[in-house]
Amino acid sequence: MAIPLVLVLLPLGLLFLLSGLVVNTVQAVLFLTIRPFSKRLYRQINVFLAELLWLQLIWLVDWWAGIKVQVYADPATWKLMGKEHALLISNHRSDIDWLVGWILAQRSGCLGSAIAIMKKSSKFLPVIGWSMWFAEYLFLERSWAKDEKTLKSGLQRLKDFPRSFWLALFVEGTRFTPAKLLAAQEYAVSQGLTAPRNVLIPRTKGFVSAGQSSVVHVRIKRHSMGDMPNSDEDVSKWCKDIFVAKDALLDKHIATGTFDEEIIPIGRPVKSLMVVLSWSCFLLYGAHRFLQWTQLLSTWKGVILFASGLAMVTAVMHVFIMFSQAERSSSAKAARDRVKKD
Repeated sequence: MAIPLVLVLLPLGLLFLLSGLVVNTVQAVLFLTIRPFSKRLYRQINVFLAELLWLQLIWLVDWWAGIKVQVYADPATWKLMGKEHALLISNHRSDIDWLVGWILAQRSGCLGSAIAIMKKSSKFLPVIGWSMWFAEYLFLERSWAKDEKTLKSGLQRLKDFPRSFWLALFVEGTRFTPAKLLAAQEYAVSQGLTAPRNVLIPRTKGFVSAGQSSVVHVRIKRHSMGDMPNSDEDVSKWCKDIFVAKDALLDKHIATGTFDEEIIPIGRPVKSLMVVLSWSCFLLYGAHRFLQWTQLLSTWKGVILFASGLAMVTAVMHVFIMFSQAERSSSAKAARDRVKKD
């Protein structure tokens, strides 16, 4: 690993992991002591705790990386963002799509109550996966025999959520890569479907049940649940038609660099910056007191132990990065292997 990358990962990793462990500990205590008696109160507190963690990642995009998110939507749709329950159906173009979703949720005032349907392995990730589990994310195994029950019970559980929430669903089932696109095109031809150019074929079973540049362009369109078809077959067709329309829309965007809707200014919030500064001060003070109390750095054994801890933090952050990369996912490897065989 290059030295400059280590210098970036180490301080950011320490900040995120240590603050995350604090949040996870509080979440675990609340889960055991408050949730059995008041699920509503537990959820309300957990919304606040989740924001304390997720805002650090918002800061990473807004302030550290300086990535600008440009939103295209009609004013009526934007006015309702965060004020009603919503099922978000997004195509999965990049490794930071989930972060862009959190940015939109934060700007809409529902970051702590933004939930997603994730692959099961995600919940075992230290800090971020654990926090997602406490926040009632739904985790699937990509096996419909098992996932149908998980989806139905999870959605039933969310019926009494105390505030407006978003449920994000990537119906393509995986992130967009050239190898996956080729596999999706081959599948479309075999099934008599329109071959995609910029999206993948949506996996509609989960949808039916659920009812990297410096500028990221996001186009938002609202569909009322009252306008949805009634039968599973019609909903499945509607979902596929939506992705055919998305594909054509992306063709147009690639050619023109814009969408038809007006640009909604979303700014860059100070809240995420204040949260990061607050966590930094709190953890620096705590670390200073801990080192004074233990005198850890006064012996060679302590120095080695401390250095090993820093190396472990760097390794964990590197694992996080690898986990989020589309080309390292199991489905990406399967698609590449298929292309090689052909």
